Amino acid sequence: MVPQKKPYQFLYWIIIGIFVFLFIYLLVKLYPFYQAFFSFIWHLLLPFLIAGLIAYLLFPIVNKIHSYNIPKALAILIIYVIFFGGIGYLSYRVYPMVVNQLKDLNEFLPQFIEKFESLIYQVYESTAFLPETVHDKFDDFLNRMENRITTILESAIGGITKLLDMIIILTVIPVLVFYFLKDLEKIKAYLKQFIPKKYQEKSSELVHAIDKSLGNYIRGQLLVCLFVGITSYIIFYFLGLNYALILAIIIGLTNIIPYFGPIIGAIPAVGIALTVSGKMVLFVLIAIFVIQLIESNLLAPYIVGKSVAIHPIAIIFALLLGGQMSGVIGMILAVPILTILNVILNHSLILVRNR
Repeated sequence: MVPQKKPYQFLYWIIIGIFVFLFIYLLVKLYPFYQAFFSFIWHLLLPFLIAGLIAYLLFPIVNKIHSYNIPKALAILIIYVIFFGGIGYLSYRVYPMVVNQLKDLNEFLPQFIEKFESLIYQVYESTAFLPETVHDKFDDFLNRMENRITTILESAIGGITKLLDMIIILTVIPVLVFYFLKDLEKIKAYLKQFIPKKYQEKSSELVHAIDKSLGNYIRGQLLVCLFVGITSYIIFYFLGLNYALILAIIIGLTNIIPYFGPIIGAIPAVGIALTVSGKMVLFVLIAIFVIQLIESNLLAPYIVGKSVAIHPIAIIFALLLGGQMSGVIGMILAVPILTILNVILNHSLILVRNR
């Protein structure tokens, strides 16, 4: 016989739902007030967060090498040299190409806008039967698009060429990664002493569950994004599409965003293809569709798997909320944060049921 749920359990869920809704509502409404504070904290902690993420991703590899009776310090050194050496070499080879393509794209922008305006004008003529307000909306959209593209390109070029502003971060991160990898066990032991002994076992289980779910997701997504970026570049290069490297980087980076990422990443590629020909647009769309088909049906299930057991509706809501609060960065962080909250909530429910 199936036991009936107690009435207070339904009341408990209603209260939790109300508090969660109020918390999210206040978080969004009060964002302008605490934005400056969090911006300062973000810039202060950014080197530690990047170094912590790199160390988190590399730690399983270090442990695997260490399991072959190789001293841990040597294992760290091997991975350290391979990782940062590879990043340095890749930056040395790719950075000039990215800067040159960005500068060319910035110079090409007026022609792009002109062709885009010509396309919009053709749409005007074909929709002459529509009310004038619709045409006014087209004008507003075109102006916003032009200003937005110009702002993005200027900030991108300024951010890449001003490397002196990033010297401190680029210098500090490798040092932090080394110490995070070397002293991770000491860091965990230090943090553990702040947890009461009766909660240490449950806390360890919670951290292990978060690590298992979040770690598999992040590592898997990064591998999938790398595949998407490299494959896109190869196809765009052979298609003769201008700015193939920049477009491939955009597609690879945005692919980390579930559902919306492929669409966001495809827009710039389709926009550039529009300036060439309709046939190029068709080829680019087919290429992106095939890449996403392979990624979503073969790579993602195999590499990422079921590491994030969250309903798609919850993921889409988190993506929209993250995009509303912090744009693309918020959308990228939405799923990892939701994954952590989901694991914490599941463990909390288990504790409540066992009481």
